[in-house]
Amino acid sequence: MSKQIKALIVDDSRLTQKQLAQILTDCGVEVADFAGNGAEAVEKFENLKDTVDLITLDITMPVMDGLAVLKKILEVQPGAQVIMVSAIGKENIIKTCMMTGARNFITKPFHAEKVKEIVRNLVAA
Repeated sequence: MSKQIKALIVDDSRLTQKQLAQILTDCGVEVADFAGNGAEAVEKFENLKDTVDLITLDITMPVMDGLAVLKKILEVQPGAQVIMVSAIGKENIIKTCMMTGARNFITKPFHAEKVKEIVRNLVAA
């Protein structure tokens, strides 16, 4: 990897933030920042948009849900690499996220190897 890949982790659970940070770090991805709710995520993304390559985005969060955040992120940067993360693995929600522009979807509880595979595929693309 020639360029250092940087990520923004968006989740209202500190535990999930830590788990994702460890997995991303193991993949050689630098965690640029964390956001705990949707509004904070949009604000941080707008500040980091030129340096962040990857966003993990929880769906169920306070203030603004992940789907609304996804739409805002894609308005700011149409090609953003967003991986949705949720305990709600309902097909219609997954389909809506993917049709909106998410690059992939991880269901909680997630398996580190599956997350690493998704991240590596996105980074290699």
